[in-house]
Amino acid sequence: MRIAELSRLSGVPAPTIKYYVRESLLPPGERTSRNQAQYGERHVTRLRLIRALLEVGGLSVAAVRDVVAALDSPATGTHKVLGAAQQTVTAVRVGGSHDEPEHLEAVAEIRDLIERQGWKVSEHSPALTAAADVLGALRQLGQDDFADQLDAYARAADAVAATDLEIVRERGDADAMAEAVILGNILGDALLAALRRLAQIHRSAELFE
Repeated sequence: MRIAELSRLSGVPAPTIKYYVRESLLPPGERTSRNQAQYGERHVTRLRLIRALLEVGGLSVAAVRDVVAALDSPATGTHKVLGAAQQTVTAVRVGGSHDEPEHLEAVAEIRDLIERQGWKVSEHSPALTAAADVLGALRQLGQDDFADQLDAYARAADAVAATDLEIVRERGDADAMAEAVILGNILGDALLAALRRLAQIHRSAELFE
């Protein structure tokens, strides 16, 4: 297909497609003449991923370039590709310094949790830092009864993650898998939050009415 057809199918304007090619986000089409190129279904899929990263994930062009570079590297396995995609949507820090004693204690507590759960997680994972941020904030606010239920929350999270990865595994290619991780985390987090509220309403009615 030519760029006009690619634009129609993807909903991305032709000048924007050309910009993505210049920025190495989208592979160039196959040249058929000096001013013409042919594009395929892979370009449609990649454009959908780029739009998800930029518009839903809120990433910078440079961050998107890192993700697609991981996708296109023959040395990158599926696990690393999905890790790169997940890092794009990991929650930002609650606040404070990495060097604060409270933060370091929270990091150690999360590491202990990871070991107890038998999870294979790098100690440099942004998700570990994000979890420590939240845990530290809970403890600073005196919400130790919530913080002390880490294992119960971890078991629930593990069940959700298993469902997530089964969905991701069914996707046909690396681009679609990365898109599922990104959108699944962004929209899935919102869905889980809403379902948690519904469950709280139900449990509250059972306990207190």
